[in-house]
Amino acid sequence: MLLQRSGTAYLLVNATHIASLGVLVGAIVALDLRLLGVGRVVPLASAGPYLSRIAAVGLGLAVLTGAWLFTTQPDTYLDNAAFLTKLALVAAGVLNALCLHTRPAWRQVLQSDAVAPVSMRLQAAGSLLLWFSAIVAGRWIGFL
Repeated sequence: MLLQRSGTAYLLVNATHIASLGVLVGAIVALDLRLLGVGRVVPLASAGPYLSRIAAVGLGLAVLTGAWLFTTQPDTYLDNAAFLTKLALVAAGVLNALCLHTRPAWRQVLQSDAVAPVSMRLQAAGSLLLWFSAIVAGRWIGFL
């Protein structure tokens, strides 16, 4: 396998994984903060879809590179509680985002640029907690 034979290949895939996570989480944090009322001068009608697409690209790249990194030591990763926790948190974060984007309130807030309802703001705060926790779990992998 390429990643096991080449330290440079592993380094580049790992760096791409980390950069992808930066794109993903950066877009999510910006969107969640906007939903929480930060930066209200930026219209949610344009920022929301744009940041959502950026996050989706980051997620796609992170999943691809993460799966490739996983193939280097699958048994080790599957026995690692932090890795399994990270996967669960990422799945919860993705599910939360899908739930947010399928809510009728999402379309209403985008169209009217109104203040997000309390339930949506709670969902945004939960999203911030989920993604920060996923990052912590990901960093924790190497320590177990």
